[in-house]
Amino acid sequence: VFERFVEIGRVVLINSGPDAGKLCVIVDVIDQRRALVDGPSTNVKRQSMNFANVSLTTFVLPNLHHSTRSKKVREIFDSEKILEKWNQTAWAQKLVRRSVRRNLTDFDRFKVKRAKQK
Repeated sequence: VFERFVEIGRVVLINSGPDAGKLCVIVDVIDQRRALVDGPSTNVKRQSMNFANVSLTTFVLPNLHHSTRSKKVREIFDSEKILEKWNQTAWAQKLVRRSVRRNLTDFDRFKVKRAKQK
C-alpha cells in the first residue's frame, strides 16, 4: 500500500543535479512528470523538477495551497521544523554516513580497516 503521494506541500529530496541532497517542497503539479518545487530554507530556487529526479519523503506541509509564494513556504517549513525532523530520520543519517565514508582519505580508510580487525 502506497503511503507517499505526489501532492502540494509534500517535501521531496532532490536526487540529481546541482541541488542534489537538498530538501524542497512541491508547490504545484505541472503535469504527470513534472512539478514546481521551491526550497527557500535550503537555497533551492523555485523551478520545474522532473519526478525522476526527486524522492518523496514522509513529510507534508499543512495549509499549503498551489503556487504559494516562497515567503509563505519558508514560514511554514521553518515553523514545522522540517529540517530538524529530517535530520533525525534514518534516511538522512544514512546519507550523512555515506558522504563521510566517501570523503575518507587513504589513511582514514586504513584506520577503519585496522579498527575492524581488532
